[in-house]
Amino acid sequence: MKYAFIESKRHVWPISLVCVQLEVSASGFHQWRQRQTAKEPSKAQRRGMSNDALLVHIKAIHAEVKGEYGWPRMWKELLARGMRVGKERVRKLMKQHGIRARTKRKFKATTNSAHNLPVAANLVARNFAPTRPNETWTSDITYIDTAEGWLYLAVMLDLFSRQVVGWAIAPRMTSELVIDALRMAWFRRKPAKGLIVHTDRGSQYCGKDFQRALKAYGMVSSMSRKGDCWDNAPTESLWGSLKRARLHGKRFETRQAAQSEVMDWLAFYNATRLHSTLGYVSPMQHERNWLAAQEKKSA
Repeated sequence: MKYAFIESKRHVWPISLVCVQLEVSASGFHQWRQRQTAKEPSKAQRRGMSNDALLVHIKAIHAEVKGEYGWPRMWKELLARGMRVGKERVRKLMKQHGIRARTKRKFKATTNSAHNLPVAANLVARNFAPTRPNETWTSDITYIDTAEGWLYLAVMLDLFSRQVVGWAIAPRMTSELVIDALRMAWFRRKPAKGLIVHTDRGSQYCGKDFQRALKAYGMVSSMSRKGDCWDNAPTESLWGSLKRARLHGKRFETRQAAQSEVMDWLAFYNATRLHSTLGYVSPMQHERNWLAAQEKKSA
């Protein structure tokens, strides 16, 4: 665009001269510059942002993510939005104004491993960093309390991007719940055969129905050691994030209200929430970056 070229050369040649050479009006160029300035603060403006202005941005983001970000994610989010501020400044300002992430809580396990069903070997062995999408998924079940009774959520989490690729929610914790989550993930991703699905030893996963579904999709079962939640740490971390962000301290009158809240958070988590393990990008962005890199290599 001619105006952008003039902007890039305005410190080299007089604006009036460049405008004449490009056959555009100087007034038109200045109007364009005003519009650009209105759209986005200049670098000088961002560097000189006052604490009051920065606090407005922090509070807006804090409300937008519903109190989920502490200062490290807040700092990364500000950078992603074009505000060049120091992390120590963000930390001190949030502390001064009592802006903090929701506190962590411990939650009890839901699945029952006291059974005599066959148990698969632990093929993952805490290797939570596969090299590509659809290489290893993990799954687990969590619970949500409502005035109408319990609600159970099962997910399939792709370890590569930490994206929730399948989920199911129901009032009963059955094998059908985890099969529905698996079915959704398969339809969305269509992975090649040999994908590993890592779970705990709950009866829903060890049962013949779920194992039959895995085989039908050409997938391989892997299971944590008995009573060791660290063997499925990424999914446990997902539950902690969900419950801190949207469930802790809330009382849902209906299962439908709880389901809507969970679905809203899952959409936010996949597309927007900055993930520390991924270098502070969202799961979907991490996967897009990987795909772009693969295309560049093959070009």
